[in-house]
Amino acid sequence: MSDDPETARQIAELSQDERPLLVLDVDEVVLEFIGPFVAFIGSLGLELRADSFRVHGNVFDRATQLAVPDERVSMLIIDFFGAQADWQVAPEGAAEAVAQLARGAEIVMLTAMPHRYRATRRTLLDRLGFPYPLLTTEQPKGPAIRQLRGALPRPVAFVDDIERNLLSARESVVDAHLFHLMAHREMRALMPPLSEGITATSNWADAAPKIARALGI
Repeated sequence: MSDDPETARQIAELSQDERPLLVLDVDEVVLEFIGPFVAFIGSLGLELRADSFRVHGNVFDRATQLAVPDERVSMLIIDFFGAQADWQVAPEGAAEAVAQLARGAEIVMLTAMPHRYRATRRTLLDRLGFPYPLLTTEQPKGPAIRQLRGALPRPVAFVDDIERNLLSARESVVDAHLFHLMAHREMRALMPPLSEGITATSNWADAAPKIARALGI
């Protein structure tokens, strides 16, 4: 059972599936996040100076040249979720690659965001060509992936841009195939080395065949 009761409720609504399971994060995996977020805060007179692999601490006010407090950055991210449909787009080749994988696997999208923005994100994903079930969670992703897999020993792959989410999946589903994918190349270049057992990918053209082999499809 997921640690997030609302996520568990969403999972319980899904039809049971015996195919290999592919769980996809949303931001930076099937939707660009960093680039659109930079444009969003730019409209507010702010800028992201990507000097390290994080957003908090790297947002600055253009007028004062002062760093924006972490609390405000967190609120900016929440505000961005409300406006996401006006800013976010899909990475090149993402919709086509996922559609190909969907021929042999169950696809579920699992996004870490406040549940109240689920409907907004659902509409955006449908418009961009991702008609797959969408789950929101406000807790670690691993328990949700374990619940999604169910009792069947089917292959599981999980794609995310944040290492701690991938490690959470490993803790809950020890044999899950883990893939790191981040659409924003400049931020990805600042990322520390990945833990052993996580497969790094550079884009969907690179990721899709690796995922297909891992799932046996």
